[in-house]
Amino acid sequence: MKKSLQLQIINMVLFASFVMSACSERKPTSNSNDIESKVDSVLALMTLDEKIGQTIMYNGTWEFTGPVSGNNQWKAEKIMNGQVGAMLNVLTAEETRRTQALAVENSRLGIPMLFAYDVIHGYKTMFPVPLAQAASWDPEVARLGSDVAAREASAAGLHWTFAPMIDISRDARWGRIMESPGEDPYLGSEMAKAWVEGYQGDDLSDPKTIVACAKHFAGYGFAEAGRDYNTVEVSMQTLYNVILPPFKAASDAGVATFMNGFNDLNGIPATGNEFLQRDILKGRWNYDGMMVSDWGSIPEMIFHGYAKDTAQAAAMAMNAGSDMDMEGRVYEKGLKEKIEQGEVSVDLLDDAVRRILRLKFKLGLFDDPYRYSDVQREKEELLSAENLAAARDAARKSIVLLKNESDILPISKGVSSIAVIGQLAADRDIPLGSWRAQAVPNSAVSLLEGIKGAVSEKTSVEFAKGYTLTVGNRSFGKELTIVDEDKSGFAEAINLAKSSEVVVIALGEDCYQSGEGRSQMDVGLKGSQIDLFNELKKVNDNIVVVLMTGRPVAIPEIEADASAILETWFAGSESGNAIADILFGDYNPSGKLPVSFPYHTGQEPLYYSQKSTGRPINRAENVFWTHYTDGPNDALFPFGYGLSYTTFNYENFNVSKEEESIGISVDVTNSGDMDGEEVVQLYIQDVAASLVRPIKELKGFEKVWFAAGETKTVEFTLSKDDLSFYNEMGELIFELGEFRISVGSNSRDLTTQSITIN
Repeated sequence: MKKSLQLQIINMVLFASFVMSACSERKPTSNSNDIESKVDSVLALMTLDEKIGQTIMYNGTWEFTGPVSGNNQWKAEKIMNGQVGAMLNVLTAEETRRTQALAVENSRLGIPMLFAYDVIHGYKTMFPVPLAQAASWDPEVARLGSDVAAREASAAGLHWTFAPMIDISRDARWGRIMESPGEDPYLGSEMAKAWVEGYQGDDLSDPKTIVACAKHFAGYGFAEAGRDYNTVEVSMQTLYNVILPPFKAASDAGVATFMNGFNDLNGIPATGNEFLQRDILKGRWNYDGMMVSDWGSIPEMIFHGYAKDTAQAAAMAMNAGSDMDMEGRVYEKGLKEKIEQGEVSVDLLDDAVRRILRLKFKLGLFDDPYRYSDVQREKEELLSAENLAAARDAARKSIVLLKNESDILPISKGVSSIAVIGQLAADRDIPLGSWRAQAVPNSAVSLLEGIKGAVSEKTSVEFAKGYTLTVGNRSFGKELTIVDEDKSGFAEAINLAKSSEVVVIALGEDCYQSGEGRSQMDVGLKGSQIDLFNELKKVNDNIVVVLMTGRPVAIPEIEADASAILETWFAGSESGNAIADILFGDYNPSGKLPVSFPYHTGQEPLYYSQKSTGRPINRAENVFWTHYTDGPNDALFPFGYGLSYTTFNYENFNVSKEEESIGISVDVTNSGDMDGEEVVQLYIQDVAASLVRPIKELKGFEKVWFAAGETKTVEFTLSKDDLSFYNEMGELIFELGEFRISVGSNSRDLTTQSITIN
């Protein structure tokens, strides 16, 4: 006979001296002391096999992130024996309820499972990809996007997402830069906090929230040569000052889980890295959440040449602080043996299980294991009008205006004719982006649809495909191929451009050119896109380029000859409508680049916060200095760059020493005739320090709305910590001396003052 959940809880209470009232109340309690006593009581009931079972995560389907292995029956038996702690890729309210019942109604203790999924930038309703959200320079965009994703995912029975990915990356070749907050640790930290807060809300027991996961800890975004999964060699200075800050911000924001990475860091795989997981995360940061491996990353330590076999890999991972094994099948095969041999302490296993049980109690799963599996809410929440409206607003806030020669934008809605050109312009799938969870294929609003919906009836809108960007093997985990030598559509596109008042051409990437396993050695536009642009320029000077990409791209030819350029990224479900809002002036663009755009792939990795070196400039007396001989040093478009349909002037910049801080103020005026937002950016340079510091570092920003003609005073305060840096021991140190303080609209165009702190 199946045991009822209530009986199981009562038995546990009696056996472990629970407080009886805790079982009679269905509402979860978040009191930390109460939860800890419950965790200890459950742990005391568990056998060694049941404890190990809590550290095991199985895949529920074969469609997304790993290979097929075996059949489902043996998994069901493991679940019913209480030997599975979590599952990923089990979807829908009905299916999660059915699968949860296998555990809670059949296993000895009835411990509920966690259900996880990669909800990266939406569940059904797609928001812009994370890099695009960072381009908003608006944490509220990130917070709302993850809040909507959490409401949709939780309605489908999910408890846990493997997001946000907060790996800082400076290399456009790396495919997963699409998932990152970009190149800067300060901006990355602000976005990390917002994403965590959006997913988790104020209370994890609220069934409209889900558990967030800060990944990949740590260094994954610094993969050598931008090749995914590659080795990472970085200094301790870079680790502490660039890589770790967003993770510390996520920890401080209460993120409930961390994920380690596939990479090795300075010779030690992240999954088996005790320094990262125990010394820093669970030690210095006093983190009480749970660490999960990435998919199969524990047995991959064998391929790294770090572990000799499965059992040793299990011991290394547990000893290093990996609490849960995601689809590695290593803890179930080798952990018990290593515990019995004394190579892994039972205390470490108990600590891992405590962290897992603590999370399940916080979610309220012991009170009601089916509380997230709500079929009715699933029907009402997914793709709701409210969610789609939020996605549209996020998309337009994420779009960056890179060029607007002769104020060709915004386009009048009464323009006589518009030629919409390019395969990407009519595509309804690519704007959904990579890592699209349960998005309906071909469900995005295309650019062509958005334009047609925005213009007046008098405007003729005609489409020509022009180029053909053929991408083979778009499915996850398959080798990507790109074939595009077909110019048969050029003639139609050229003729249409010749007869139209304005040309809007969509250029960029297929969304599966970026993402996991999608690194590229060339970040220029593929195929015949540039050739087509050059032909169109010969017959029409009014060309607006709409870029759709998941990474920075090298487009010096486009920058030189296009009348206007919009970077729209992969903007999600409402992509076409959001882009049209910008094109026709219903929304004034306010996005800023979270990454530097190169002239050429050879500049990568490229980032604004470089160090000066001993030969920083080309003085007349210098024969040799730090530069390329065949191209520019600088970015084509720098970090923080983005234009508006209005203009902003900076005046009365003031820097003053206060008792324990530095005060900064600047008057910013909207000098144009359109209301708009400006991101006022603050940078510092520590001029002479015990470790060489970057030439500039972002230390603050404010996104401020201005009416046309309005002036506002924007103020910042820099504390001693803001002026400090981490040394190679991980100690935050402050040094007296000269600091250069800069404000401006991007990392290149700045006004600077110096101040000395004695």
